[in-house]
Amino acid sequence: MKNNHEIDYKLHGEEMQCVQIELDPQETVVAESGSFMFMDQDIKMETIFGDGSNSGGGGFMGKLFSAGKRLLTGESLFMTAFTNHGSGKQSVSFAAPYAGKIIPLDLHELGGKLICQKDAFLCAAKGVSVGIEFQRKLGTGLFGGEGFIMQKLEGDGMAFVHAGGYIMERTLQPGEQLRVDTGCLVAYTKDIDYDIEFVRGIKNAVFGGEGLFFAKLQGPGKVWLQTLPVSRLASRILAYGSPGGRKEEGSILGGLGNLLDGD
Repeated sequence: MKNNHEIDYKLHGEEMQCVQIELDPQETVVAESGSFMFMDQDIKMETIFGDGSNSGGGGFMGKLFSAGKRLLTGESLFMTAFTNHGSGKQSVSFAAPYAGKIIPLDLHELGGKLICQKDAFLCAAKGVSVGIEFQRKLGTGLFGGEGFIMQKLEGDGMAFVHAGGYIMERTLQPGEQLRVDTGCLVAYTKDIDYDIEFVRGIKNAVFGGEGLFFAKLQGPGKVWLQTLPVSRLASRILAYGSPGGRKEEGSILGGLGNLLDGD
């Protein structure tokens, strides 16, 4: 028997997705602040400390400790719980914060634990614990792109994470390795060994343009990768908007190219 609430869902959209979650009477889903889109009339929302899972223990101090850990991942102390107080099925929907895909994850089938990038969590069935995962290896923490701290999802219910661009899922066999750009790593299951590897060769390091480090993942387990990390998207937008950012497009014309196309 599952400890977490069992919820049904449906994904809508392609590049800008939302997830519609159907709740039976008294079922609850928890979500990050700012992800709410719309809900049926019998759904009631409540701001709660942390994730409502009581993973930090009972009492006020336990709830405070559980919620306080979220500050280390850059999240708020509070989350929002949406509960069906009606007598029939009701639905509530949550939208992705930027272009990409929403990944539905059944933690019961994934061994009860998933580690993901700090801003990936969108919503989950009540009872799923949203905590932090410290990287034990010094090199991983210093150069892994996500630092020492990542998000940890634990439980046996459904959780939904979001990532940029197209999402690829890879299943690694025992001992099988995969080298990944650190920004493209979205999530991995608990048995994956995550480490950082320095890019070999001085030319690759200095002129390669791909950063100095790879994320090295070793199976067994599952890995989810994104084609468009939000940091990469933001850097391109900043470069495009900065003075002289159009050099590669204007070529010899320089700023004249911007004038010709209306910029």
